[in-house]
Amino acid sequence: MEATHWSLGVTGAMLVLLLGLGLSLQLGWRRDQARWPHHALFFAVCAGTALTALLAWRAGGRGWALLPALALLLSMPATKPGRAGHWRLALLGAAAFVLGGVLIR
Repeated sequence: MEATHWSLGVTGAMLVLLLGLGLSLQLGWRRDQARWPHHALFFAVCAGTALTALLAWRAGGRGWALLPALALLLSMPATKPGRAGHWRLALLGAAAFVLGGVLIR
């Protein structure tokens, strides 16, 4: 389960960076320079969430606990950036990730 916890921690840290960068974009602080890192972090968080779920499942843990967070993350492109639905879905996905991280143990 050590690899699962390491993966969960790294993915959680990337998620915090993603939310912070998204907030800076939402507030208009760094509109042009921060778009591609935001997208790169988004893909890394999606991949990290899937990897953590797989590692937990292989270690006999509750890998399914992160699947709602992954589903919410993957539905993000359906929302328009800058609109309330986008940041609300991001916060809901982060909450699902935290809950999944607690349940995965």
